[in-house]
Amino acid sequence: MLARHIHYFLAVAQHHSFTRAAAALHVSQPALSQQVRQLEESLGAQLFDRSGRTTRLTDAGEVYLRYARKAAQELEEGKRAIHDVADLSRGALRVAVTPTFTTYLIGPLVQAFHRRYPNITLTLREIAQERMEALLLADELDVGIAFDQVHAQDIEAQLLLVESLALVVGDAHPLAGQRRVSREALGAESLVLLSGEFATREQIDRYLRQQGVRPRVAMEANAIGAVIEVVRRTTLSTLLPANLASAHTDLTALDLEPLRLQRTAVLLQRKGAYQTAAARAFIEVAKQVAMAL
Repeated sequence: MLARHIHYFLAVAQHHSFTRAAAALHVSQPALSQQVRQLEESLGAQLFDRSGRTTRLTDAGEVYLRYARKAAQELEEGKRAIHDVADLSRGALRVAVTPTFTTYLIGPLVQAFHRRYPNITLTLREIAQERMEALLLADELDVGIAFDQVHAQDIEAQLLLVESLALVVGDAHPLAGQRRVSREALGAESLVLLSGEFATREQIDRYLRQQGVRPRVAMEANAIGAVIEVVRRTTLSTLLPANLASAHTDLTALDLEPLRLQRTAVLLQRKGAYQTAAARAFIEVAKQVAMAL
């Protein structure tokens, strides 16, 4: 059985039509139908119900679909393995990060990686962790940077760093000259926070509940850049990674006392996935950059 048979089968299953599948594959419909029939004959089972207006999978086809998708994914991995160059003189890498890491980690990391491996084409995406895990499982990403609350079983995580969230204030804020903030002082703050769609907001809300602190949330934003701009230009404060403040000369990070708000950042990959030389190099550089923060 050839990879072409699997490819054609998946196309028909996706489009629910031999005509649309043939158009998408840029082949003739008779040729496509012939390939699928050859596949059915080799398996000894009918995979599609062709009697209706749309082409539907039979029970046997539904079962075979799971294995065909896995086979196609592994064949694609094999293709990348063949073209993987160990000396990293060329190659491609697909990376995703959750939003807060773009504020202080990705800049130094990409700088270090590109300086060392300038011929590697890097595709970088900022997405939520659940979406990231789904793309890793679908072999549409090589590496993810997120938090250690992994949802999918077939995702493995490597420790990258432990980051502390702090009260971040601008130069005009009354607390700008201090190094730490007490629970009582935190409760008196007016905050601008990320909206509830961010995992960071969930962690912040949980921390505030545990500490019995209820600061006033004066503003919410769905972009970290917007939060930072508000903090820089007003006396509102926010809770974000302490390392973020080091990237802005007009921001100060105050440690939370008596209990810090910390979380673990991890490197995510699909269990058992083929790891390209570029992915291995990226993980090595990421760990080096994280240690230097």
